[in-house]
Parts: sequence; C-alpha cells; structure tokens
Amino acid sequence: MAEVAPLTAAWVAERLPPRPERSHKGTFGRLLVVAGSMEYAGAALLAGLGAVRSGAGLVCLATPESVARQLLGVVPELTAMLLAEEAPGLIGPGGWRRVATEARGYDAAVVGPGLGRQPSTQRRVRGFLADLKRPAIVDADALNALASEDGWWRALSTPVVLTPHPGEFARLLRQPALAALAEDDGARAEAAAAAAMRWRQVVVLKGARTVVATPDGELLRSGVATPALATAGSGDVLAGAIGAFLAAGCSALDAAACGVAVHGAAGLLAERRIGRAGVIARDLAALLPEAIEQLRGGRP
Repeated sequence: MAEVAPLTAAWVAERLPPRPERSHKGTFGRLLVVAGSMEYAGAALLAGLGAVRSGAGLVCLATPESVARQLLGVVPELTAMLLAEEAPGLIGPGGWRRVATEARGYDAAVVGPGLGRQPSTQRRVRGFLADLKRPAIVDADALNALASEDGWWRALSTPVVLTPHPGEFARLLRQPALAALAEDDGARAEAAAAAAMRWRQVVVLKGARTVVATPDGELLRSGVATPALATAGSGDVLAGAIGAFLAAGCSALDAAACGVAVHGAAGLLAERRIGRAGVIARDLAALLPEAIEQLRGGRP
C-alpha cells in the first residue's frame, strides 16, 4: 500500500478553484443534484446547500414533483427540476428519461442523497449512472443501488467520486460490516486504497479522519475527527461540496479532497462556536464559505 499523506491546508490551498474578479455564475460551474424522496426531502436540500455554499455557480435539484413542491422557495437560490412520479415521492420512468437528457447541460452531478431504496429506483439509478457522460459524486442511496448488482463498477461510464460510510463501503464490497473500518485508521486506508484500485474510481471512505484514495494508489487522510460532524445530513452537505468543486473543473481527486477538507474545517468551526453536541447539517453548510477562505489562506 502507498504511504498515506496528510490532507493539509497548504495542499488544499493550491487546488481550490480560483475566484477571479471578472467572472459570472457559469465560471463556477453548473451542478445537477439528483436526490430526494418523500421520506428524505431534506437530503436533496442539504446537498444543494452544500454545493451553493461551496461556491457552485448554479445548482439544480432534480427531484420528484411532490418533493420539489415541498422545497420550492425554502432556499430561493436553488433551482428545481420537477421529475414525473409513478407514486408520491418516487421518480417514474419519464422522470428518469428527462433527467438523463437534461444532465448533458450540467458540468457535474451529485446522485443519491435520499432517493430511497425501492427496487425500481435502484434499477433506474444504475441505468442513469451507466449512461451519464458527466463526472459525478455517487452517494447514499445511489451507492446502495450499485451495491445490489455484481460487478457494478464495470458499468460506470464516467469518472465518479464514491462517498461511502463504513456500512455502505461494506455493502459495495459485498462483505459484512467490519468494525475495523470505523476504528482502525490503518485498516481504513488499506481498504480504501484496494477498493479504489479495483473499482478504478476515487473513493472517499468517510468517518473520523476520512480517507481519500485514487485508482493510481494515491492516499490522503484528513486530520479532522469531531463529533460535530456526526449529525444527520452531514454527508449530504459533503456530497454537495465535492460536487461544487467538481463542477468548477477540479479533477476527481482534487474535488474529493478539497470537499473533505472544507467540510472538516466547517465541522471544527461549528464545534468551537456551537459545541460538540447540537450542531445540525445546516450549521455546517453555513460555515463552508468561511472554511474555504480559511483554507485558501493556508490556515488549518
């Protein structure tokens, strides 16, 4: 296994997307977020918030019609693509055809937060990812959709960043959940490295001291471990942040590592200002701009 390098503020500062004075929203990328269901409408919203607060120029939530109607206007800066349903909160075949067509007009996509685990959804998520021609973050229920099919990585047609927590990671590997993946930093790095090389995609293995691994054997480890990040929706915010950097033109590795670093820095800011308990995902999203400027200056 390659040596694990620390994910430092200096490394991130060199790779964050520039913010030139002469720019417009298109300069910073168009991101499509395919997310949400009746039970998890907030997942779509939080991924969108993570993206806009990380600097994406335009973010569109592609979500079931009934979910979109709940969310419209909650964050007016987010646009919406109302997808036809086959049941309340469940994207139907026509909705998936539309989003597959519309995805061509975006620079990157986030796929998965809160989509649900219905067999029809899982099948259509796999088909969407197989046909997608834009770089993407594959998170949450999209990871579960992939895990339900043998050899799932062979069907991917585009560079993706896979963002599993240890339980999702075990499902992708078709293995029982391994306690070592949550507790042993060395085992986490080794497992992430092997998976990234096998799947030929960038892997973000989430948890305390998150690991980022590439197909070429490069390994980076965040130094952040704070309970402020252990809250519902935190992973959705992270997916949005990585998506923003991917849409801005970063490579899959740079987008993943910058997203992890910025999300971690926001968590530390939240811990200092709010506490180790009681932080909610919206707090993390609100602190992302400050975290980015902190890291842009090379400050951890």
